[in-house]
Amino acid sequence: MAHNGQAAQFASESELYRIGEVSRLTELKPFVLRYWESEFPMLQPVKSARGHRLYRRQDVEMVRKIKRLLYDEGFTIAGARRHLREQNGSGGAENGGEADGPSQMLSRKMLLDLRDTLRAFLTLLERR
Repeated sequence: MAHNGQAAQFASESELYRIGEVSRLTELKPFVLRYWESEFPMLQPVKSARGHRLYRRQDVEMVRKIKRLLYDEGFTIAGARRHLREQNGSGGAENGGEADGPSQMLSRKMLLDLRDTLRAFLTLLERR
């Protein structure tokens, strides 16, 4: 865990993580984290005097939310960004679903199930 006096003054918590540590914690490549910084304005790690990215605990949690939306729930980058913006603006639920109406949750789940089924069929077809 990196500690830097100048960067620590900006952090709300004393724990700061370098990009390599966040990469290991979240199982994401550093280039993915850097790309997400450009796509998600709510992800803003502080920079040390030497220019190193230092992620606060809240940044690491935001990375985990983004990863869940993109990889588990099937959002596009634009959709995840919009979802997070709406969630923060409206004080939506933290679990990423209750802020949506029940029919939206049902249709999202149905689409994800359909995607998984189609992938299974494609795998079967490729084996032939």
